[in-house]
Amino acid sequence: MFEGTYTALVTPFRHGQVDVKAFEALIERQVAAGIEGIVPVGTTGESPTLNMQEHVRVIELAVQFARKRTKVVAGTGSNSTAEAIELSTGAQQAKADALLLVAPYYNKPSPEGMYQHFRAIAQAVDLPIMLYSVPGRCGVEITVETVGRLAKDCPTIRAIKEAGGKPERVDEIRKVVPAGFEILSGDDGMTVEFMKRGALGVVSVASNLMPAEVKALVDAAARKDWKKAEELHQKYAAVFRDLFIESNPGPVKAAMAAKGWLADELRLPLVPITEASREKLFRTLKEAGLA
Repeated sequence: MFEGTYTALVTPFRHGQVDVKAFEALIERQVAAGIEGIVPVGTTGESPTLNMQEHVRVIELAVQFARKRTKVVAGTGSNSTAEAIELSTGAQQAKADALLLVAPYYNKPSPEGMYQHFRAIAQAVDLPIMLYSVPGRCGVEITVETVGRLAKDCPTIRAIKEAGGKPERVDEIRKVVPAGFEILSGDDGMTVEFMKRGALGVVSVASNLMPAEVKALVDAAARKDWKKAEELHQKYAAVFRDLFIESNPGPVKAAMAAKGWLADELRLPLVPITEASREKLFRTLKEAGLA
């Protein structure tokens, strides 16, 4: 279901509104590169600053523009279970292919609360679900035990985007989930290491900017051509690093804006990256042949 390269799409803005034309062009570039799926309104899509109507509208636009040529995995997570259910229901009505559900942030639920949260969403909708553990942003991770419980008790929970920076979590999760449960890296820089341990792909930020290059890396790792995968990782490792020189998606939007793909515009409290960060990022992109 989720094997391959998935792009965590930025949400282009212009004059405070969603830039529909730039969003369509972004999706066309993803399709042309053969990306397996797109993920609108996740963290990279600045979902916390979109209201409910905008959030569902961006999902609808993604489905409309993708035209079944690539999967649409809608980001519908929230730290409110009721809100996550409302967004997930909206995504299902929009005919998204699947959901990405981030761990509830800020309120730090217990493992039991986490389990009940995801279970309630899975019972409310029929779409396949990818969990998303990113403790650096949420302040809490989805424990291995909770992943195992959810995978066994909720048939539609089929995968996890693992963004905790710990390759050993791949091994630990694989021990407690049913066969066929899929693990994807949530960090471009960890993709090869994760796939060596059995992950099946990546949910990528970098592929907004360089979809063909990220897909080539993932495809090499998928066929266990580790020499090629490592070669590509080394070529782009500094890019993967510096796309997080400041809070995502500031750096990747700056890089995309330099190509004329969108306005270098974010919604407060995020702002465009500093000139010092911009100089470092563009030096890295140039050295990698991307600028």
